[in-house]
Amino acid sequence: MRTLVILTLLAVLVMAATCYVSVYSEQPLAFSDPFINRRRANDFIQADMRLEAISQERIRERNKAPQERQREICEDYYPCELYAFRHGYAAAYRHYFGRRRTK
Repeated sequence: MRTLVILTLLAVLVMAATCYVSVYSEQPLAFSDPFINRRRANDFIQADMRLEAISQERIRERNKAPQERQREICEDYYPCELYAFRHGYAAAYRHYFGRRRTK
């Protein structure tokens, strides 16, 4: 009788150990499914980093170099642009706008 109780307890323990359903048993293993979900594909990129990069690009657009501003001014004035094709934008800006004094 004693051996029957021990065998029954041992059988219950073996059944509990092998039939236990855990969270890990419901998830597929990494090597069995190498592809990730389309929604989780870009989770490694932080949203705030993307927004920060966009804002930095906008700041760079607002703060142009003086040479870039001079080139844009020269491109808007056709004689300056023609002069720039032959002598360069720096010389054309000096030729047409360099003598001006702003107050």
